[in-house]
Amino acid sequence: QVQLVESGGGLVQPGGSLRLSCAASGIVFRFYRVGWYRQAPGKQREVVASITSGGSTDYVDSVNGRLTITRDNGKNTVLLQMLSLKPEDTAVYFCNVGFYSKDYWGQGTQDTVPA
Repeated sequence: QVQLVESGGGLVQPGGSLRLSCAASGIVFRFYRVGWYRQAPGKQREVVASITSGGSTDYVDSVNGRLTITRDNGKNTVLLQMLSLKPEDTAVYFCNVGFYSKDYWGQGTQDTVPA
C-alpha cells in the first residue's frame, strides 16, 4: 500500500519560514519524481517545486527563489523549505510522486500566512 504523509504545515507570520516534509512508503522511492503542489481557496492546484529521481529541481517563477526542494532517498523523504512567506502562500500543500503511469498524492498539509 502506497502512503505519502505530509507534515510541517501550520500558521506562520509573514516573513517567516516553514519546512514541509513528505514521507513515502510502499514504493521504491528513489525511482520516483516528486512534486510539491499547492491549492489556495478558490484556485486550481499548481505545482510549486519538483525534483527528479536524479535530483534535478524546478520551481514555479512566482516563488522567486524562496523555496528549496530536497530529497533523501535513504529516508524516503522529500522536504520543501519555504522562506520569506507571504499571505499569498496560504494554501494546502500536497506531495505528489510519479513514475511512468504511477502517480500518488498525499493528503495535504495546510499552511496559513495571515495578512
